[in-house]
Amino acid sequence: MTSSDERSAVETSARNQLNVATHTEIIRTVAPTARELREAFSRYPTGVVAVCADIDGTPTAMVATSFSVGISFDPPLAALAVQNSSTTWPSLRTADVLGISVLAQDQAEACLQLSSRTRDRFSGLELARCELDCALLVEGASMWLEGRIHDEVAAGDHTLVLIELRALKVHEARSPLVYHAMGFHAIAS
Repeated sequence: MTSSDERSAVETSARNQLNVATHTEIIRTVAPTARELREAFSRYPTGVVAVCADIDGTPTAMVATSFSVGISFDPPLAALAVQNSSTTWPSLRTADVLGISVLAQDQAEACLQLSSRTRDRFSGLELARCELDCALLVEGASMWLEGRIHDEVAAGDHTLVLIELRALKVHEARSPLVYHAMGFHAIAS
């Protein structure tokens, strides 16, 4: 048996032991388009948050699916990726405190309303305020977080915002809304 035959036999044996499938399709080496990236990234399930603040007496909000918790535990940090083209973020970033509501599975319509560019974002929505610094929160959410901007980092066509969390409340009976495959879904029990 030649060296190449031995290597092939070892690779086949290892593949069989690991139950690794051999595919004829490969990842292409051409950079994906923005549309392809958007569609591919939508296959990654994520929660949906409303980031709210009271700006000079006016409730202000934006919705995001690019939110992540557990970035750091000391200090407690969450991350939010904001499109640089956002017209709402410049106002929100001036707030002393941000209220982050992890929307619940029955709040898809509220999500659409809060992200609308033409409707009153708060019409008919029940809001709550956090005790610590009066963060504006969406009633009925599965979790509330209150925080302040810790840092902002340029990240291509987005800005990565690190938020230092100062208070939280988990509503255990309310499952979160999930964004997946360009639609809203509930977590199966």
